[in-house]
Amino acid sequence: MLFALHAPNRLGIRRFGPQTALPRQPTPAMMKWFQQLPGVSAILSHIPPGQFGRYLVVGMWNTLFGYGAFAAFTALLDPHMKHGYILASALSSPLSITQAFLLYKWFVFKTKGNYMREWLRCVAVYGSSILLNLILLPLVVLAIRHTTRYDRQAPYIAGALLTGLGVIYSFVGHKKFSFRTPA
Repeated sequence: MLFALHAPNRLGIRRFGPQTALPRQPTPAMMKWFQQLPGVSAILSHIPPGQFGRYLVVGMWNTLFGYGAFAAFTALLDPHMKHGYILASALSSPLSITQAFLLYKWFVFKTKGNYMREWLRCVAVYGSSILLNLILLPLVVLAIRHTTRYDRQAPYIAGALLTGLGVIYSFVGHKKFSFRTPA
């Protein structure tokens, strides 16, 4: 079967072959469509211009850093202990939280002073996320091991999947709690 690049539809999405969509850069039509989704405009109206974009850029770095720390600790600990990935998650979390806190404070929310109070709030936001991650990680690893042949890779796959859960939760938590400024 031949695959061809089709002309873009009204949202600027080009189709390649019979089933795969390849989006190009967002067009005004795409952005207008996205903003018309239920709830999207209400959420975006509460975010200062540029803040969410900075959050996404810093968040991408934080995700790479956090997952990299988790993967490095897992690679170091798994050969020496059973379920080393659980300890790896517990060790990588404080390091990742502190690094994320500083970048969010300086580049995203741009708050002044209050380092200890904001850091403790940041720890509280991430703490619940870490607890949920520590509960879900063994369950997701077990599910991956029982449904795929990726036995040794299961902790890495599970860690990557669970990382996505924290992205939305952390933005809302940091915006409304960690870095909230008095009204």
